[in-house]
Amino acid sequence: MLEYYAERLTTTELNHTFYRLPAPGQLAALPRRVGPGFCFAVKAPGTITHRRRLKEVEEPVREFLGIARELGESLGPLLFQLPPNMKADLGRLDALLSILKEEGASLRFALEFRHESWLTDDVYERLRDAGVSLVVGDSDEGSVEVPFLVTGPFLYARLRKTEPYTEAELDGWAERFAQLDVSDTFVYFKHEVQGPAQALSLREKVLSGA
Repeated sequence: MLEYYAERLTTTELNHTFYRLPAPGQLAALPRRVGPGFCFAVKAPGTITHRRRLKEVEEPVREFLGIARELGESLGPLLFQLPPNMKADLGRLDALLSILKEEGASLRFALEFRHESWLTDDVYERLRDAGVSLVVGDSDEGSVEVPFLVTGPFLYARLRKTEPYTEAELDGWAERFAQLDVSDTFVYFKHEVQGPAQALSLREKVLSGA
C-alpha cells in the first residue's frame, strides 16, 4: 500500500505510531520505499496525548522526536491529537509547546483539538507564538467544528468524513486551500480505498484553480 501511495501522492500519515512507539531503527527503513519528495506525517503516541494527557510528558516527547527523526528528509509534520474528552488546560499546553520549541527547531508540529474549550484566541495565540499549526478539517464522528485558521508556517487538514466526499465538497476545500499563503499544505483523507483517488482529485482542483 505504501508503494501505491508513493507512486501517486507526496505524503501519507502514519497512525500506527499512536498505538505503539516504533523500535529504534524501524522508521529508518521507510524512506527507501518511497521516492524523493515524499514525506511522512507521524502521529504522536497515545501515551503522550491520551494516557498522560500532556502531563509530565517531556521524556516521552523527546523519545518520540528522536524516533521520528530517523525518517530524515522524509519526515513531515508531527501530529499531536488530543482526546475529545480533554478540556483545555493552558498549563499543560504551555509545557508541551515549550518542549517542542526547545527540541524541534527543524521540525514541524501540528495540534488537533477535539474539545470545544480549546478553541479560543488564547490557544490560537500560543500556537502562533510557538509556530505550531492548528489542525483543521471535518468529520462526522461528533468532533467539534474547528475554525479554518492558519497558526503555523504550514496548514494541516484531516478530512475524515465516513462517506466519500462529493465533487462539490472537494471543490469547496480546493477553493480554501488555493487561497492560502503558507509554505505547504498537508491534507489527509480517512479511507484507504477512496482516499488516494480523492486526494488526487483535490490536488488537481487546487492546482487548476477550480
